[in-house]
Formats: sequence, structure tokens, C-alpha cells
Amino acid sequence: MRPAGAALDRVLQLTKRARLVPAVLVFELPAAALPGLRQAEVLRVFDTDLGASAASAASATSGAGAGAALLRISDARLPIAACDDCTLVLFREPQGDAEHLAIVVGLPDMDQPVPVRLHSACLTGELLGSLRCDCGDQLRLGIAHLAETGGVLLYLAQEGRGTGLANKLRAYRLQDAGLDTIDADRHLGFSADERDFGPAVAMLRHLGISRIRLLTNNPHKIEFLRRAGLEVADRVALPVPMHALNARYVRTKQQRAGHYAHAPGVEPGGAEGPGQAGPAGTAQTVTAPG
Repeated sequence: MRPAGAALDRVLQLTKRARLVPAVLVFELPAAALPGLRQAEVLRVFDTDLGASAASAASATSGAGAGAALLRISDARLPIAACDDCTLVLFREPQGDAEHLAIVVGLPDMDQPVPVRLHSACLTGELLGSLRCDCGDQLRLGIAHLAETGGVLLYLAQEGRGTGLANKLRAYRLQDAGLDTIDADRHLGFSADERDFGPAVAMLRHLGISRIRLLTNNPHKIEFLRRAGLEVADRVALPVPMHALNARYVRTKQQRAGHYAHAPGVEPGGAEGPGQAGPAGTAQTVTAPG
């Protein structure tokens, strides 16, 4: 066996963008085999193509040029149960056609830091009411808070922390066999969190928003947005209920991913991440690093 080179790393990134299990079979072909492959119309991807894709992803991840990486496609007014004054703005990635939504709730004061929630799609939690996670609760709590203050919810097409729905279901099988949510993803070949928040940066820039109050329990979102040049004035906690069926998932996020504890009155046990969340909707000032 040989260590994976840059080209193989790019191939693995391509499988992840296609929401496949990141496992590839690599073998060398003699030059004489190439005409036969062309005749059979086998899809060929050149190293230069993979390099361009990797450079684009790196640019979005760092926030550099992220505003140009998304296309604003359409928008419409949409009254919802929590607030009858909402506007949906749809953005599309030029590579892969992933679509993300900016939900502008009410009339946010653009002269002040705008309340913003970055929310990754979770079909099982939001549509089916899954009790494995707290995603549906966070979505509803976030929208309810924005309905009171005005703000923007960025709904990101990043199911399963960026692994896709099929791989999330595979991870569920592994969790049923004893692994936690992070180890299950790693067993499949993914990192602890495959999400790229570059699209969120792009949407905020398209909307003319550069100063925000972030609704989150995840300190990594704060770090990412700051690296991209946005001002995160403070953090608004999202304390959602923890119960027997989601306790392991919530504890894993706190203890292994560094998320803030967010269930007042419930002792999660063990390390609770870098901080405690206050009551629902409590703003916590986040001091900018020196």
C-alpha cells in the first residue's frame, strides 16, 4: 500500500460531494487501454478537473469569494405559522446544484446586528419528528425567536452534517450497534462534521448582512463566520429539551464536538463543552479574539 496522494484525496472529495461513501478502488491501466475506454464511453475525470473542484471548495470554506460562489435564483413572499411576513430567497451552488434557502422573517433592523440562524437540513427530525436528534426542536425554536425579533434563517442543504441522507441512515445503523454519532460517521470514512458554511457566508453577503447575532449552540459556526470576515456580535442560546432518546446524541455533541450545553434543568453528565447556555433566547456576548 502507498499513502494517498493529492489526486486520490481529490477523488475522495468528489465522492463526498456526490453523497457517496468515500471509498474508491484505484488501479493503474496501461496506455493501450485508453482507446477502449473512450470507445466504451466510460466517464473520464482528469486531475485538472479535480484540482479546480478542490480549489473552489477551499475558497468557499475560507470565505474568500464565497459571495460569487452562489447564484441567487428566485424569491417569493411566504406567510408561515410563526410569522405571516416572511420572504424566501433561493440560492443554488454552481457545482452540484445544491439549493439553499434564506428565510427572511419579519423586518430585521439592518442598522443593528441581525439575528441569524444557520440551520442544516434534517428530514428525519423536521418532517418526521425524529427523537434521535434535536434538529426539529432547534428549527422551531429558532423561527419562533426570529418571529419576535426579525431576522434570517439560513436553511442549508447539508443533511447528516454534510454526509447526505443515505449515509445518515447508514450511520443510524451503526449507532444502533453501539457507536455514537461521531464514530459512526468516521467508520463510514467521513470526518466528525463535513459541513461547509461557505454558502451561509455567501447568502449573508448577497443579503447585505455583515453584522449578526448568531442563534447557535455550536462554537465552530462562530469561528467560521469570523474567519470569513463577518462580525458576530453575540450568541443567542437555543436550549431545547433533552430526553432519553436524544440524550446520547446531545451529550456527544457537547463532550466531543464542543457544543454549548443547552438544556437548563437537565444534567447531561460529564463534560458540557465550552459554556452553558442561558434560558431560551438568552443572548450571550461573544468576545472577539484579540
